[in-house]
Amino acid sequence: MSRRVALSVAAGVVVLAGAGALAVAYAGDQPPALAHSTARYAAPDGDRSGSLTFTTDVTVSSGVKNVKVLAWPEKSSFAKKGLTAQDMAAAESAVCKPSGEDTVRCTYAVKVTGSDAESFPRGVWHVAVLATAKGGETTLETKAADFSVA
Repeated sequence: MSRRVALSVAAGVVVLAGAGALAVAYAGDQPPALAHSTARYAAPDGDRSGSLTFTTDVTVSSGVKNVKVLAWPEKSSFAKKGLTAQDMAAAESAVCKPSGEDTVRCTYAVKVTGSDAESFPRGVWHVAVLATAKGGETTLETKAADFSVA
């Protein structure tokens, strides 16, 4: 093999290795992705408590550190000023279980008593989600799912 061909092959290998390393590094910096988010609200009925259940799939290559969930009424201060990651700091965490290679299914469930339901504003509610990856990247989706309180 001539020297020129050998140098061309070596240069090509270096370029491909660099591009591969860049692609891996870039993939590691991706924020969590949310998919298939659903909320289900069941009002209390007589002696029976109600519930709010929210589920979402979170995908991120570095793994999920935590997922915080906050239900908020459409007619609230959050609708006017916008919901921030700081607002989500005190939100409750969802329980996440593996459901694929880089994906976890997260579920948040809470019991709703009759007195809770009586104090809820009627109308549309939204569920906000703050997903944090083990690498520190975050995704805030302020309207991941909706439900109605009648």
